[in-house]
Amino acid sequence: MDSLITVFLPLALAVIMLSLGLGLTVGDFRRIVLRPRAFAIGAVAQLVLIPLVAYALAVLFRLPPELAVGMMILAFCPGGVTANLLTKLAGGEVALSISLTGVISLVAVFTMPILVVLAAGHFMGLDAPAVNVTALGVAMFLITFVPVVAGIAVRRFAEGFAMRLDAALARIALVLFVVVVLGALVANWSLFVENLALLGPSLVILNVILLVAGVALARMFGLSRAEGKAISLETGVQNATMGITVGSLIVEQASALPPFSLPSAVYGITMYLVSVPFVFWLRRR
Repeated sequence: MDSLITVFLPLALAVIMLSLGLGLTVGDFRRIVLRPRAFAIGAVAQLVLIPLVAYALAVLFRLPPELAVGMMILAFCPGGVTANLLTKLAGGEVALSISLTGVISLVAVFTMPILVVLAAGHFMGLDAPAVNVTALGVAMFLITFVPVVAGIAVRRFAEGFAMRLDAALARIALVLFVVVVLGALVANWSLFVENLALLGPSLVILNVILLVAGVALARMFGLSRAEGKAISLETGVQNATMGITVGSLIVEQASALPPFSLPSAVYGITMYLVSVPFVFWLRRR
């Protein structure tokens, strides 16, 4: 379990973020300026709507404080590479999806440490762990920001190599992700079983609400159907690996993943049970 936390966990996230960077181009960021409305709606949905819905569900389901903080950590995470893949399968605008994932991932490096401290203080009070905001920010910078920027640089100066590398990294990232999620559940099996009745429904409902809300927002603001699909999946599919990693970084232990990581680990499974059927529904539309 020590190797899971100290090696596989940060490695899995770094590989996923490097793969994300390899999929980004300068044109993706230029597109934000040329077509700001769709990006702004997607960004607001990720930065504001997701935490609000997660907070409401944590309170409604009366999650234990540590699990409530874990749900908020998941809500503070950006969309992941999975959201980009599902957007492509659904026939959505992949460029918009990648732009949202890339930019929000970079923003999360600076926002998550502060928001995690606020969430822990709110739900746990005096029992909240003493989170070192600076150390958490530096760790996130090294594990997420640096790989994304490195991937963008490789794509910019060696596009052919970047495409070949990205294909290999996608498979490696999937294997590491499975190892992390299964390891997290095994290490916390008793806690998982005890809270499954709360975590399962709350996470499934979170997923469903956010996917539907993304489509509704796109319709409300007159976006194209392809843009709506991208925003829906970016809003509804979070980077579970980042949530597991951040949950493990805010406590001083290395023998097992803490309860803060458990909602993200469970979500890493339930999101496919909800999102894949939703993608097929989008394709039929």
